Amino acid sequence: MNKQLKFGIGIGSTILAGFAALNIRPIVQSISNTLRTSPAIAEAQALKIVFPTRSGTTDLQTKAKAVTDFLSKELQQPVEAVFGDDTAAVEALRANRADVAFLSSRPALKAEQLANARLYLGEVRSTYSGGHTYKSIFVVPKDSPLKSGKGKAILSQLQGKRIAFTSPTSGSGFIFPVAELVSQKLVPDRDRLNGFFGQVTYGGSYDKALQAVLRGQADVAVVSEYTLGAPYITAAEASNLRVLYSISGVPAHGVAIDDDVPVTDRNKIVAAMLKLNEPENNQLLTSLYNSTKLVKVNHAEHLKPIGDALQLAGMKP
Repeated sequence: MNKQLKFGIGIGSTILAGFAALNIRPIVQSISNTLRTSPAIAEAQALKIVFPTRSGTTDLQTKAKAVTDFLSKELQQPVEAVFGDDTAAVEALRANRADVAFLSSRPALKAEQLANARLYLGEVRSTYSGGHTYKSIFVVPKDSPLKSGKGKAILSQLQGKRIAFTSPTSGSGFIFPVAELVSQKLVPDRDRLNGFFGQVTYGGSYDKALQAVLRGQADVAVVSEYTLGAPYITAAEASNLRVLYSISGVPAHGVAIDDDVPVTDRNKIVAAMLKLNEPENNQLLTSLYNSTKLVKVNHAEHLKPIGDALQLAGMKP
């Protein structure tokens, strides 16, 4: 990561003899000054971190810059922010255009597969029931005749109903609920949902899936537990909804580091990021994605639930 540009300037003795009559000291001094002042040579190579855009985030570039400025001081090297969706983040790691990325669970599996990158930190939110894991929830109108609870009987009530998933790539808004339906033997796989539900739609985002229920366009929506409030819906709207069924253990988003980052540097990055948990720095973290804390995670253990859910749903990482 701290690569330095090394080169030599060789001047043959014959050439030196030819310039013996010239005063080359000013030229040598000029070259020396250039080497000392050139940013590309004087500074360590920049550490590049991908900050994916997420639903509900605003002014991400400004907030990310505040974080990279902090990390730059901690690591004593330039740190640059890169922006894009999760797919672009994984590709940046694969192509060595980035060293670190904030990733959700399924892209983190893909990053391991394509770039041998791994999650080292998980995000914690006050709205996550499991600390660095959270729930996928089936949500219905408050006055829905469907009964809330656990088990196959509760999900069986959804046969013939109109469901609004978040998106076909969402962990909590599609993968985990479909895996649950398969495990309860209500549907065979993700391709035959229409044989169970009366109508299947995709909101494209948490708030739109919830709005489909609020507006009577769907009987049930599947989202993350932390979306029952701002900035996704208002408190008044949330009061008109209730949770029908919940699935625990959805892995939280986290911070992945590419395998070409040396272990010593990787440890420094993790240590620097954990300093974002300290009271004087915590606002930098919370402003990004509403996370209140970063915790160390074991990549394989943290992502096992999403891998299992993908397999049940008949999907690839």
